[in-house]
Amino acid sequence: MATAKKTPAKKAAPAKKAAPAKKAAAPAKKAAPAKKAAPAKKAAPAKKAAAPAKKAAAPAKKAAPAKKAAPAKKRTPNAAFMKALTPSAALGAVIGAAAVPRTEAVSKIWTYIKKNGLQDKANKRAINADAKLKAVFGKDQVTMFELAGILGKHLS
Repeated sequence: MATAKKTPAKKAAPAKKAAPAKKAAAPAKKAAPAKKAAPAKKAAPAKKAAAPAKKAAAPAKKAAPAKKAAPAKKRTPNAAFMKALTPSAALGAVIGAAAVPRTEAVSKIWTYIKKNGLQDKANKRAINADAKLKAVFGKDQVTMFELAGILGKHLS
């Protein structure tokens, strides 16, 4: 009789464990980084085991962002970008003496560069300075990546 009581308990236990096994896949991902420290042979099977779990979790994630996307709010501009700054005399000769936001100053510089054909023909990332821009840049040629940093020194 004692064995009869144990067998139903054993059958019921695996049935209960089977349902939570899918939920246990998420904690298995957390355990995977610990296995990566082990030799490569052990890490490779862990990646294969984690891949099906990601596929199973992906449809659930797709449904959730769709609900969140509907009430999305519009982004508000950062006030620091919109603050009007006064250009130096050298920069004012190129973009005008009126106070403008930093973003507008960069736009005006690019308008001036394109209008006067100052972008290098071979290397489009380089800007060749004319007499006015040389006063701002301090050298004959700058890259577009340096441009914002150089302009920052001429805006206050």
